[in-house]
Amino acid sequence: MATSPVTLLGDRLDHWARVRPDAAAITFGERTLTWEQWRQRILRLTGALRASGIGAGDRLAVLDLNHIATVELTLAASSLGAVTVVANFRWSPDQVRYALEDSGPAILFYGAQFSDLTTAAGADALVSRLVAIGGEDDGYETFLAAGQPDEGSRAEPEDVCLILYTSGTTGRPKGAQLTHRSVNAHSKAANSLLHMGTGDVNLVAMPLFHVGGSCYAQVGIYGGAHTILLREPAPAALFGAIARGATHTFIVPAVIHGILAAGEQAIAAFGGLKVIAYGASPMPLPMLRTALSAWPETGFLQVFGMTELSGAVTMLTPEAHRDGVHPERLASAGLPLPGVEARVADPVTLDDVKPGDTGEIWIRTIQAMRGYLNQAQATADMKTTDGWLRTGDIGRLDDAGFLYILDRLKDMIITGGENVYGPEVESVLSACPGVSEGVIIGVPDDRWGEAVKAVVVPAPGAQLTAADVIAFCRERLAHYQCPSSVDFVEDLPRNPTGKVLKRSLREPYWAGR
Repeated sequence: MATSPVTLLGDRLDHWARVRPDAAAITFGERTLTWEQWRQRILRLTGALRASGIGAGDRLAVLDLNHIATVELTLAASSLGAVTVVANFRWSPDQVRYALEDSGPAILFYGAQFSDLTTAAGADALVSRLVAIGGEDDGYETFLAAGQPDEGSRAEPEDVCLILYTSGTTGRPKGAQLTHRSVNAHSKAANSLLHMGTGDVNLVAMPLFHVGGSCYAQVGIYGGAHTILLREPAPAALFGAIARGATHTFIVPAVIHGILAAGEQAIAAFGGLKVIAYGASPMPLPMLRTALSAWPETGFLQVFGMTELSGAVTMLTPEAHRDGVHPERLASAGLPLPGVEARVADPVTLDDVKPGDTGEIWIRTIQAMRGYLNQAQATADMKTTDGWLRTGDIGRLDDAGFLYILDRLKDMIITGGENVYGPEVESVLSACPGVSEGVIIGVPDDRWGEAVKAVVVPAPGAQLTAADVIAFCRERLAHYQCPSSVDFVEDLPRNPTGKVLKRSLREPYWAGR
């Protein structure tokens, strides 16, 4: 471990380059760099950024699939006190334009394959310099090679180093400003349970515009693990990384679902992982139990976190996943990480509720963002004056301090005065024979205010009726929790991290109301 204090984002990379210069640091594609080789690239990139006029408080943006350039730019810019904005490559031109106008980058680094998107977003009129990554004429490598090695200018721990936009499941994305201190605090706390060290290999498959990509990658760097960065999480790339020795990864439940459905060969290959952390969307209990059975030697870590909190703030440990004495804890998000306080408050009175009662989850930690970019009111609405962050999630804490996530505050259904929480009903839905996936939404009801509707993706070949689904739920849930109607669809709309866009499902029913 480092003997000097870890205050800036690049401090751990500098440490490993000093104590393990010839050990593998990162693999991207067919290229592997040692810690010292990687540090020299980043020093040269720092010089190139400075020569381009980038200094403290300036911003640059990246728009690409996962690429080593995104991680390098984050580290290099942060050493100058500058900020890297990681844009979502799945955005429409209008959304890209919005993020560029909102963040005002001095340089946009864009993947060559996204040149049409960059043009359609009007980037050339919004950003003074554009640099292509990859392609026949790799402008990024040319830009980096022209730089003179530069140690940076020692930013401050409270400086913003990274802006990631929220997923926007309930509205326009907002730019969460993460600081050196908040990201490093997350890396330290998360690695206290992930236990990634110098003998491990961290598989980074999540998109880098998400905290499960960029901030998770920093956890591996913090611990000195060798990082394998995937361009995108295609099955062949995932299995190839595992064959190359990957020991840890963070993925969304949808990927686990796909592996389990891919057959025995895929399941056996995935068993090579030592630790699988998962989160960003709910894991149905039947799927989780299947995964635990399929990979008995693998440690599972369930994660609850937010972009605004630099990543995870609670984890359910591998031991808790296989605790036969408390099987109910499989439905929980675990215990707060070191340095994290959690409370559950009445969203109206703001008073703490009793253990076991439901309310809004509040978190206090130095992992919290500085605030939303250009949105002072939204920041004030979310952050209290005494340092608590209102997550907008509904949950409860049990007597042992385990946190249970019940729903998004805005997704909770109130029918006839009763609160209905999606994950509780959806866990039953997912166990219904013939259901591949299912969610619930609230739709207008003249008598009850809202009624529960299930939106279901049938399993291939299933002969499933609405009556079948409703009857299955009524055998296992209170009547008010059960869907009174069912829509069958081929796919559920999702954001890039796998969260179902319930807002999109609700909109047709609430139009004009």
